Amino acid sequence: MGRDRAVIAARRAAWIIALTLSLSACRMPYIPGVTSGPPAAGVTLKDASGRVVGSAVFLQQDDGVRILLDLRGVTPGTKAVHIHEVGRCDAPTFDSAGAHFNPKRTEHGTENPRGPHAGDLPNIIVDTTGNGHLEVTNPRVTLDPGPTSLLEGRGTALVVHEDADDMRTDPAGNSGHRIACGVLVRGG
Repeated sequence: MGRDRAVIAARRAAWIIALTLSLSACRMPYIPGVTSGPPAAGVTLKDASGRVVGSAVFLQQDDGVRILLDLRGVTPGTKAVHIHEVGRCDAPTFDSAGAHFNPKRTEHGTENPRGPHAGDLPNIIVDTTGNGHLEVTNPRVTLDPGPTSLLEGRGTALVVHEDADDMRTDPAGNSGHRIACGVLVRGG
């Protein structure tokens, strides 16, 4: 029971952060050099029909970018999650998001000796009610300026795939079709 309460509290905190980021982004434009606190970004994930199926918050930390992802109304099962190299999510296939974010030109997979891509993330488990939650810190990316920045150039997108990532097969871990996509948007 205590673990369930902790999970619920963590999910509520993620949603509050996501809401705060989205409201901040609407009220105040980003001005380089005039920010309070570390960089942050938010994502609203939509499926091929345009239905919102989740949200994520990206928070810059000393050891990388902390990512809090919540899904709802998704087919149960284990799903791959990746950061893709282009900040576009044209339905229904989301191919416009490009390949995985991979500025160092490595191979795919955390279990691949020649990997991983900077955008490779752990799988998310979606329960029988269609909900899933993932929290991870990615040390291979940043929200600050630089070659591994998720917010520079063409931007980036967060993509959820229909199947699990096998964590080793290049280029995408046999993770199947893209079922949800959202563009990272800088927080205020």
